[in-house]
Amino acid sequence: MSDEYSGADLCRILRLDAGGLLSCLRAALLPVSRATQSPRYSFQQLVVLRTAKGLQEAGVSVRQIRKVLDSLQRQLGDGAGLSSVKIYASGKRVVVWDGTSHWQPDSGQFLLNFDANQIHRLSRFKQRPRPGAPSESAVVWLTRAIRLQDDSPAEARRAYQEAIRLRPSLLEAHVNLGLLHHNDGKLKQAEACYRRALRYQPAFALAHFNLGVVLEDQGDLPGALAAYLETLRWAPAFRDAHCNLAQLYEHLGRQQDAVRHYAAAKRLPKTPTPRT
Repeated sequence: MSDEYSGADLCRILRLDAGGLLSCLRAALLPVSRATQSPRYSFQQLVVLRTAKGLQEAGVSVRQIRKVLDSLQRQLGDGAGLSSVKIYASGKRVVVWDGTSHWQPDSGQFLLNFDANQIHRLSRFKQRPRPGAPSESAVVWLTRAIRLQDDSPAEARRAYQEAIRLRPSLLEAHVNLGLLHHNDGKLKQAEACYRRALRYQPAFALAHFNLGVVLEDQGDLPGALAAYLETLRWAPAFRDAHCNLAQLYEHLGRQQDAVRHYAAAKRLPKTPTPRT
């Protein structure tokens, strides 16, 4: 099969009419056909369009689709593409499954390792779990924390802490608790959460990036520098890490390194900085 596709090919493969294709192309920020130009599309762009089509059909807004696709490109890095993950729309949120974990790409928030329908069912769980229950109840506490975090962050923090007490290796609870602390300005607590998460998953680029941000917020520039470099070790296309590194190098008077990372960031697609 050719690795390039015309607009007509995309309509046929994705079962779209011309208007539907135009809508998906705009949602995915891909070039559209004009009077003087008929672009060809790569297989990866076909995968992006298929993802945009599925999210549109699930009722996800164009703005959110763009945010999700931008965030995923950053989080997956060069080593994997959208074809390596499964993407669901669960209610108003988009959930990604990489074979190991579920997370929300637009926030970096980890979810539970179930399919989207199970996540939706568990999010409606009302019964307070028993603190003395077996280790399986850690998942119930995690579920409750995810349900509470938007409306009651204090209760969500307590629920994440209980999940961690019951299962110390629960990566999702560490990362999500760190995000809550970081948003609340509790930088030392956030740092501790990110470091604990990295003990269990040293290759998780977003946790390294979040650690770099929180260290920079505390004035620990050498520590932040090391964390951003570690981010790029696992995700070389993490644009925000390049940007933050460039700014740090510039502050430290290392102009050549700053220019190198500014140039690297400029070559990568612009994506919104995650709210950590």
